[in-house]
Amino acid sequence: MKKIVMLCCTFLLMGKAIAQEVPLVSNIAARNNITLNGKWSYIVDPLENGYYDYRLMPFKNNGFFENKKWNATDLTEYNFATSATMDIPSDWNSKDERLFFYEGTVWFQKDFNYKKDAKTKGILHFGAVNYDAKVYVNGKLAGTHVGGYTPFNFDVTDLLVDGNNFVVVKVDNKRHKDNVPTVNMDWWNYGGITRDVTLAQVPNTYVEDYLVQLDKKEKGKISGWIKLNSETANESVSVSIPELKIKKSVTTDAKGMAYFEIKANPVLWTPEKPKLYEVTISKADENIADQIGFRTIEAKGKEILLNGKKVFLRGISIHEEAPFRSGRAWSEDDAITLLNWAKELGCNYVRLAHYPHNENMVRQAEKMGIMIWSEVPVYWTISWTNPDTYANAERQLHDMIYRDKNRCGIVIWSIANETPHSDERDLFLSKLAKYARTQDNTRLISMAMEVTKSPNNVNTLHDNMNEFVDIVSFNQYLGWYRGTNESCKDMQWVIPYNKPVIISEFGGEALQGLHGDKKERWNEEYQEELYIQNTQMFNRIEGLAGVSPWILVDFRSPRRQLPNIQDFFNRKGLISDQGIKKKAFYVMKDWYAQKEKEYK
Repeated sequence: MKKIVMLCCTFLLMGKAIAQEVPLVSNIAARNNITLNGKWSYIVDPLENGYYDYRLMPFKNNGFFENKKWNATDLTEYNFATSATMDIPSDWNSKDERLFFYEGTVWFQKDFNYKKDAKTKGILHFGAVNYDAKVYVNGKLAGTHVGGYTPFNFDVTDLLVDGNNFVVVKVDNKRHKDNVPTVNMDWWNYGGITRDVTLAQVPNTYVEDYLVQLDKKEKGKISGWIKLNSETANESVSVSIPELKIKKSVTTDAKGMAYFEIKANPVLWTPEKPKLYEVTISKADENIADQIGFRTIEAKGKEILLNGKKVFLRGISIHEEAPFRSGRAWSEDDAITLLNWAKELGCNYVRLAHYPHNENMVRQAEKMGIMIWSEVPVYWTISWTNPDTYANAERQLHDMIYRDKNRCGIVIWSIANETPHSDERDLFLSKLAKYARTQDNTRLISMAMEVTKSPNNVNTLHDNMNEFVDIVSFNQYLGWYRGTNESCKDMQWVIPYNKPVIISEFGGEALQGLHGDKKERWNEEYQEELYIQNTQMFNRIEGLAGVSPWILVDFRSPRRQLPNIQDFFNRKGLISDQGIKKKAFYVMKDWYAQKEKEYK
């Protein structure tokens, strides 16, 4: 992997530099942290009165970010102290019934205590905020971030004081044409501070990032690097893996980088034996603990090889939707519940659609022996010719790879889903694919394509992006958006590329508990028959190397409005939103059991 470079931006308020956005602090959970999770006060602000004056000019002062203490002698028209509170992380749509459909601005505020230390920095880290976040500490702008599913952090050392402090976040989840994703999507636009908030207290010179992995070119070797937050030379840093009897010290160069190569033969990570090693990255005043697995993944002809052995990806697609309660999933418990259902289905792989999921999900999947497809929300009709849109997509791709590059469970980076063909789209996506390879050349690149129908029930995949991906993946909905379940028996598939094939989506909707004739839509018997016919058809597809049906659990979507059936849920789940398995679940489970036997 090449060195990751990230621009730091200085933010100004009234001409004075007040804070820096700094490159992401890797493995934030392993740092010396103060958690800012818990109760936050919030104010709903549909007209953005807390940000703009009555001439629609941004406030230099007097905005909600100042968190003024209300009293009866001043004209202050807000008061965080007497406002409602919300648990963070969460989304406002599921926490406040008034905000179920709300898209706009909500302000969040939290008090906290901090002890300053001249030898340390304070790094304020957000796992994700959807979508446009402006972060203030003690009334001063710390920085801004755009993108609803990637982490970000700011060096707020100079904004903190000894004792009582407060943070205010302006969150705006309005959809815009040039955003990533764009205005048209098929999942709920959950607004809020949706993942963990932490304040890390790190040394002034700290380990910003690191990479530990099997050497791509030479067997029997672990290689990587350690990067400091500053260009500090001659700093001693080390990597240790006690179980492998490894303790390697290296010295940083003039750019604050230290590289290492170590002879080692670790037990390789597999779904059957998901071996992870305790790894510590350290220097004199800092120790960072991690769990890292080692494996190889490659595409060779029409096969996917894990550690050199042919593997079939028995998968399921998953949205970041909380089991049982709906709303945005974020916790370790949410992840364990969802992934246990995937394991029960027989999965060794999950497609985390259509955006980077929270880090708990990735780490728990890895521990449970589940391979991962991780995706950025370049979804449907993006503004292909807008340079800012491309920059947004590239930044989200960068941050997804940056956060999870040490996670061996991730085997596929996906750059898009169901995008319409055009020269502009091809240029946009080819640039993304090339960029992904500059950031990580050890994993496979894919995207969810679409199949075009030809005469005589022949389905041909033609996509100019075939030359830029390692795996040819496509979505098809035979029996739901095309044809009938019986149509599966006559279908032929032509994939004219010497690459592995993954059917990244298929399925149909069924309301759990609704039963009827298998030729009538919306009931469990129809969905069950759809899965029977589709899986039989899959056995005839040459080069098929994996499947990820759509989807594990019913999820909220404003596109799905049919009363008494959908009620703003996409009902394609194999499990209902209340955790009850539908009949199709068992069809897929049986098919995967057969596949597991075939690939032993």
